[in-house]
Amino acid sequence: MLQQARGLSPPELQAIADLEGLVVGADGGRLKLEWGSLRSRDRDQVQDLLWWQDGQLLGFLGMYRFGSSTELTGMVAPAARRRGIATALLTTALSLCADRGHHRPLLVVPRTSAAGKAMALGRGAVLDHSEHALVLLAEPGGGASDPRVCLREAVPADALVVSQLLEEGFGHPATGVAEMLASDQERALLVEVDASPVGTLRLTHQGDDAGIYGFVVAPAWRGQGIGRDVLRRVCQQLRAEGARRIGLEVAVDNDRALGLYISVGFTSVATEDYYALPVPQAVIPSNSPAIRRGRR
Repeated sequence: MLQQARGLSPPELQAIADLEGLVVGADGGRLKLEWGSLRSRDRDQVQDLLWWQDGQLLGFLGMYRFGSSTELTGMVAPAARRRGIATALLTTALSLCADRGHHRPLLVVPRTSAAGKAMALGRGAVLDHSEHALVLLAEPGGGASDPRVCLREAVPADALVVSQLLEEGFGHPATGVAEMLASDQERALLVEVDASPVGTLRLTHQGDDAGIYGFVVAPAWRGQGIGRDVLRRVCQQLRAEGARRIGLEVAVDNDRALGLYISVGFTSVATEDYYALPVPQAVIPSNSPAIRRGRR
């Protein structure tokens, strides 16, 4: 039975973690499940789809909204594949995207998953971009700190500055910055040199796991060691706060950033392809007997 969940209970989170362990144990690599988001889901709308059989979780798909993009990440128990579970999960997720006006959601597929790629292409998806997933499991590599460089927490009043830095660094307009700065699920930092903003990044931390997102140094300030200095400081801070695994993603064609991360001690654990899916016009009837809404 397919459950459309509004928020996740502790038993449901444990079932997802157990399923993740089975899948990663069989397939290797990692799954981009965004545990910080899963543990802090609100109950305003369906964001997670769970497929149960006889009390056991056999399939899962999470929907993650980042600015103007919606990412979809799913998994099916190895012994339960080829039963249509993945198809049902993805079809329902695309129906929800259509209802919410989300265009071209991105299905995150590990590059090693031939079945995931075939499913995406079979639905008319096109490859949008690819990223290496990296993780740091030890203290970051040493190096000198620049006394001119300061890190401070970004606040909603910094939204314009953060937006400008992200657009300049990544080459496309940033959306949802004000909402992100007001969120208590992550913290954003501004990188300043002599009190002038030159970069930004976001941090998440839940238990042993932490993540670094949207890390950018303005082009005019690159090549001066600022990125390495900031990355070392942030990783040291996260580890001091209890993080044992620090993850980040980098575009496969960004050799400069990849070299920086590796030099600090990050190692690659997976390469993930992001497929842009067309959103269907027709939606699944909400009274379908195969769908159960709300909490389990």
